[in-house]
Amino acid sequence: MAATLNKVFLMGNLTRDPDMRQTPIGETVAELGLAVSEQFRSRTTGETREVVTFVDITVWGKVAENCGQYLTKGRPIFVEGRLVLDTWEDKATGQKRSRLRVRADRVQFLYAPERARRDTNGASMGGDWAPANTPPQPPRAAQAQPAPQAPAPAEPNPEGRDLEDLPF
Repeated sequence: MAATLNKVFLMGNLTRDPDMRQTPIGETVAELGLAVSEQFRSRTTGETREVVTFVDITVWGKVAENCGQYLTKGRPIFVEGRLVLDTWEDKATGQKRSRLRVRADRVQFLYAPERARRDTNGASMGGDWAPANTPPQPPRAAQAQPAPQAPAPAEPNPEGRDLEDLPF
């Protein structure tokens, strides 16, 4: 039997705010819409064209909670996951229907989250990934930097070998 692989990597922009819900057992689920575009040059006209593909993505657990907290329509993200085929019978027509979607294992935000959500006064709602009630931190450049220290004197080599000649 041949080996199989079901792995998807996508990068694009959200088409809507995450649709958040809870399962009956309390697990968080987020439904995302992602627009992925491809540009190419037409061989006949030489004109640059763009084709956009819209992908439905489902995210579970803590990753879904983070998506709901930090993502909004238009934000760029990188998604790693796998393809899942949903099948059902249309109640109105009785026809079998199907839909291919991505079940995300990882979602990477391609922007600084503190810029994503701001309170009504325009102030940032926390630093990098910090909850909104975290006190603001001073800028990194303003934080005290430890003074560089001189290297410690080399310890004597008990075996008498030159450590510079070691192959690693």
